Amino acid sequence: MNIRPGLILVFLLCCSRAGAQNWGGGVDETDLHFGFTFQYLSSEYKVLKNKDWAEPYTIDIDGQDRIPSRMRSIAAIPSAGFGIGFVSNKRINENADVRFTPTLVFSDRILRYTYEEPEDNTDKKVQATLVEFPLGVKLKSDRRNNFRAYMLGGAKYSVDISSRKKTNNALITDPMEKFVNNKRSYLSYEAGFGFDLYFEYFKMSPELKLSYSLKDVLRHEPNRYASPIDKLMLRQITFSLFFE
Repeated sequence: MNIRPGLILVFLLCCSRAGAQNWGGGVDETDLHFGFTFQYLSSEYKVLKNKDWAEPYTIDIDGQDRIPSRMRSIAAIPSAGFGIGFVSNKRINENADVRFTPTLVFSDRILRYTYEEPEDNTDKKVQATLVEFPLGVKLKSDRRNNFRAYMLGGAKYSVDISSRKKTNNALITDPMEKFVNNKRSYLSYEAGFGFDLYFEYFKMSPELKLSYSLKDVLRHEPNRYASPIDKLMLRQITFSLFFE
């Protein structure tokens, strides 16, 4: 999963800023402060397949059974998304904070199914609109002029708020059009690093973070796309800009 080079360029330009020590809005001197964030993310699945995943799955088309060709692979394709959110930061001491960053995320995930017969090949997109509730601990270095590095770790709870009517497989009669669906909510653990960059009236923090679901996120349904899969684990890389 790759982060766009333009974001890395912004990151480097921000880190190169030099000059007299800025006030930073005084956020480091308050016990509780707030802010907002913009995020770019890349998501993909780790696919764990059943033992007989490659065996043809019989489907019924117009009252007649059809057996597609043998499956060759199930691959996860990285897909981009974005998010916007808020920041609540509680100061513990000079080098540690507790952060709560509820975020609205728009993200797609793609599974590619490849068969021995090319006409059976297909991509399945899993669309999600999520409200995420990350809670983490931020461990900070000592401040050096207008710069401070940090590491963070924690967990997040994600809830999919998108409409289920559009992806209800019970309403789909064509087996070739069935959806791959995820569970409505799941937990993930997170780890990352970033930099606090101090300006006169605010602090900006570029951050890179990896998250990984604790359990299977697949909603197991009897169709040709979900049945071959034992587990789907979701992993995500997020590049964020925090303004506090």
